[in-house]
Amino acid sequence: MNRTTLRSGRSKLLVAFAAAAALAVSFAVSPAMAGTSGQASWTDGCDAGVFSSVDSLATGASLARGGPGLREPSLDEAQTDVPPQPGRGNNFRATVPTYVHVVHHADGTGNVSTQAINDQIQVLNMTFGGFEGGYRTGFRFQLAGITRTANTTWYLAGPSTSGERAMKRALKAGGDNALNIYLTTAGVYLGWAYYPNQTEKNGSAYLDGIVVDWESMLGTSTTYAGRYDQGETATHEAGHWLNLAHTFDGGCNHWGDHVDDTPKQSIATNGCPEGQDSCSAPGLDPIHNYMDYSYDTCYTEFTRGQTLRAQDAWLRYRAN
Repeated sequence: MNRTTLRSGRSKLLVAFAAAAALAVSFAVSPAMAGTSGQASWTDGCDAGVFSSVDSLATGASLARGGPGLREPSLDEAQTDVPPQPGRGNNFRATVPTYVHVVHHADGTGNVSTQAINDQIQVLNMTFGGFEGGYRTGFRFQLAGITRTANTTWYLAGPSTSGERAMKRALKAGGDNALNIYLTTAGVYLGWAYYPNQTEKNGSAYLDGIVVDWESMLGTSTTYAGRYDQGETATHEAGHWLNLAHTFDGGCNHWGDHVDDTPKQSIATNGCPEGQDSCSAPGLDPIHNYMDYSYDTCYTEFTRGQTLRAQDAWLRYRAN
């Protein structure tokens, strides 16, 4: 099946995947979490050597609503390599409880449907499960709960702002093993995330999780149509949450993204330029890798090396 056919059949594949995976679960929360502005209302759910991450590069695309924007902010985090952990490998399996926080504008903009959230969880499971042709990572995401909050300040908040801090202090749920997804407009970005060693920093564990522009979700908007509209911004950010760097981090030097089976790459990809080769080292740029900046329609894979790196991070930082 070629890439075009695969993408055009995504809706049918989502339906089939949902039936096969049987992801639906129910999650009940205290009625005390009543939904007023700035508070969360809960609904039923269904289912490294150290280096600075380069988490921002302007792409040539018009990302920020009518003008040039950034794919991600520069968080200048220190990412840590994790030694091989017992339990990694082909038999690794982990179910990630996933809390989705819909933080919308006071006028209702961004208050995405439960169906769109279910589809996003399925996209995560498809991409991490190798359904698009990549390596099967062993991670499965299970929706544990949904909050809905009308708060324009939080909706518009960028990274490292008082709005982000207030939002996450109020809404973060679960332990270190839980993925919190904050659906906002993500400022001028498509999203951002923090590496898992962030959870060990004194007083900042509440920042853990990923922020995703709701308009990058499957079928929610035409803002990023044909570019970032298949729900795979969440896949990219969840990769960071599991300690994966960009494929272009480190450029052409000897360590690159700290993964041996992703060819060296000196530039972030824009679009899907087949044959792009930005380093003299063997191999074309890994433009189909979820950790590049390619269009969603270009993405197809995590590698085995990335899989082992993510598993090691899970076992070191996140597993109960």
